[in-house]
Amino acid sequence: MDHVELFTDGACSGNPGPGGWGAILRSKGQERELSGSQKNTTNNQMEMMAVIAGLEALS
Repeated sequence: MDHVELFTDGACSGNPGPGGWGAILRSKGQERELSGSQKNTTNNQMEMMAVIAGLEALS
């Protein structure tokens, strides 16, 4: 199994409010960026979406 680093963040403007998330996967000198947004969400939802998307990208 290869070593993979996963960095995530999520935020929103207001809580709830419009928000976004991002994730970076790093392995063997390569990086993959993921991101998304929602019109009405919370900061916790965006934090979790970043982690979920990052883990899903591993499969």
